[in-house]
Amino acid sequence: MAIREIVKEGDDCLRKVCRPVDKFDKRLAVLLDDMAQTMYEGNGVGLAAPQVGVLRRVVVIDCGEKLYELINPQIISQAGALDEAEGCLSSPGEYALVRRPEKVAVKAQDRHGKEFVLEGDHLLARAICHECDHLDGRLFKDIAIRMLHQDEDGNWK
Repeated sequence: MAIREIVKEGDDCLRKVCRPVDKFDKRLAVLLDDMAQTMYEGNGVGLAAPQVGVLRRVVVIDCGEKLYELINPQIISQAGALDEAEGCLSSPGEYALVRRPEKVAVKAQDRHGKEFVLEGDHLLARAICHECDHLDGRLFKDIAIRMLHQDEDGNWK
C-alpha cells in the first residue's frame, strides 16, 4: 500500500466523468488499498479515484464504522434532506453548507465484481453522494448553499 498524492481543486482531473471499471484484478485491488490508506492519512471520510488522478468509478468511504469500497456505484434511492457543513480533501480548509439526502441506497460492486446494495443515512449518505459526485466531475462547491467561514473562535459559520 502507498499513500498517493491528492489532486487539488483546479486540476482538470476533478472535472471529468470517470469510466466504469470492467477489470476486477490486482491493479484494482492496489488502487483500493492505496486510496484507503491515502484517505486515512488525510483524515477524510471518503475518497474517489479522480482525487488521486485515476479516472475510474471507484470510491472508498469510512465514517468510523467500517471501510466501504464502492466500484461503479449508482445511487438507486434517496429520501429526506439535510443541510450540513461539508468539506473535501481536494479543497483543504474550505467548507460549505450543502443539502444532501438524509438517506440513500447505492448499488455497487466489490473488489471482486460482486454486486451489492448499501444503505446509509446522515454522514454515510452524505459521503456516498459526495464521492459519487466526484465520479461525474462535480465538486461540493458546485451545489453549495453557501460557503462557510471560520470566525475568531475557530467555529465554522
